[in-house]
Amino acid sequence: MPDSGEVQAVKASNPGDSQVRVYAVAPRENADPDEIVDGFLEAMTSDDPGFATARKYLTRKAVRAWKPEESISVLTNAPDRDQADRPADESKGRTYPLSGRQIATVDASHAYQPNAPGEYNQSIHVVQQPSADGKSKEWRIDSLPKGLVLGEADFLRNYRSVNKYYFASGENWVVADPVYIRQRQDPVTRMDPVAQTVKALLEGPTGWLDPAVDSRFPSGTQLAPGVTTLVTDDQSTLKVPLNAKADRVSAVACKGMAAQLLFTLGDLTSVRVEQVEIQGSKGDRLCLLGKAQARDEYAPVRNAGHSENPYFVDEHGKLMTLSVGGRQPDRPTEVPGPFGKGVVPLKAVAVDREESHAAGVVQEGRELRVGSITADEELPPAVVTSSGVRPADRLSAPSWDGRGDLWVADRNPVKPRLWMVPGGQGERIEVSTPWLRDGARVESLRVSADGVRIALLVTKDHHTTLQIGRVERTFTDDGQTVAVTDLENAAPRLSSVTSVSWAGPSRLVVVGTEAGGVQQVRYVQTDGSTSATSVLPGLNGVDAVAAPYGEQAPVVADSGNDGIVRLVPGANWQPVVKSGGSPVYPG
Repeated sequence: MPDSGEVQAVKASNPGDSQVRVYAVAPRENADPDEIVDGFLEAMTSDDPGFATARKYLTRKAVRAWKPEESISVLTNAPDRDQADRPADESKGRTYPLSGRQIATVDASHAYQPNAPGEYNQSIHVVQQPSADGKSKEWRIDSLPKGLVLGEADFLRNYRSVNKYYFASGENWVVADPVYIRQRQDPVTRMDPVAQTVKALLEGPTGWLDPAVDSRFPSGTQLAPGVTTLVTDDQSTLKVPLNAKADRVSAVACKGMAAQLLFTLGDLTSVRVEQVEIQGSKGDRLCLLGKAQARDEYAPVRNAGHSENPYFVDEHGKLMTLSVGGRQPDRPTEVPGPFGKGVVPLKAVAVDREESHAAGVVQEGRELRVGSITADEELPPAVVTSSGVRPADRLSAPSWDGRGDLWVADRNPVKPRLWMVPGGQGERIEVSTPWLRDGARVESLRVSADGVRIALLVTKDHHTTLQIGRVERTFTDDGQTVAVTDLENAAPRLSSVTSVSWAGPSRLVVVGTEAGGVQQVRYVQTDGSTSATSVLPGLNGVDAVAAPYGEQAPVVADSGNDGIVRLVPGANWQPVVKSGGSPVYPG
């Protein structure tokens, strides 16, 4: 404990304890305008049903116009309320400026939209209106910002991220679509978190993901009227009553609907759902599906329960595998096949999700070659080549999606391109990338297991940012065309990003640096949101990071001078191999 030195005032950065409850307080009689504004800002952070107390601070006209469910403006801290100028004529009311640093917006579909911290400048206007007894006047708010305005701590205390699940277009596996719901009862709908989550799922995918996914629920499907609470029975079965739109669905479609519900509710720690029963408008059972069956038939990674082990390239360019899940990691072993024998020295590598083949960048980045890692087979010719002059201007590290397709970026500044190789051995397809111009280039990439989203490190104007793109495929008689569209910055608070890896259906592990800060390793959702617990223990000089799809295996990283290290949950980074690099999990 310090026993000397100055006392300095600091602005607290509350991580947002979800156990803390804020109870709104109604305005007191004859409250001055300062109290009215401060009381309303505080009441917005509460769970008050219908925001009834917050509405007591508004004029009757403002009550009708204010829609708290319309949007949420998320600021770094609670909005600063500046003092209003006192007008000569009090009948015109007073205007209180609100300011802060806005980091995100949550829209009416619950989608989180991050942005680089920017100035937030709005205002609240108060006027005097007759009191209830008509004998005096009282101050009330008649003009205010739309929706809710919350500091990040209050937002994280009141809201939590959940994944909704939809089917990849034309496919039979699901894709995560993260949204935010209330931690407890929703003040507007009065729904508990389970009912909120089901309602959000039935409303359909968020706008960004919508072009690439489908829902098995018929259009217009809703929870049965009056349903605000959903609870499991003693068999951990959740019965979900729907309106008449679902009454005539086929058995196959109903099974897909139940799968979407099971995957979606799997993110809620407050409820354990082992199976879902979908009921029609008359309370009759339409279908019943269990969690294990849903996982076996619809998960993008069907063998997610098996032990995941990483791979890396040793100092001789050979592909090695590691068993790192135990108390002490095993010694690395060479994989079978040409890459393990060092037929060609590897610079970077990716292993397919079936763990039968690997794709290696060789010849100082000039060639991408695919070979078996289960049998000693001759290495086929390159599937992609680059003519970049410098090694840094040639091929990036490759990545496999869950379909078995192989992706790689050619960083040649003369013509930067993105390639996709169907099945890892078909005729390469140049991916449409209209955003890859004006000096921009892809430094590295990682494709999601579902094949619908791609994480890209894009360099432009000397800054490397993390972008999430949507993969769109079109099939015709002449073959398929592939495009990556609608890039969104998934880590706008990081000024520079070094490495990225998928860490599950909607989460990434990112190595990056904030402006003026030090390098950090942290979890980021694909929608760009983070939490107070997302930063991993400090590690210096990280060149690459790799995370498993599940949560049992550790995160591994190439830490420069320390070699390959691992991070087991609840521990610090531990050394695994002194020399080597390019750590990867399958994918």
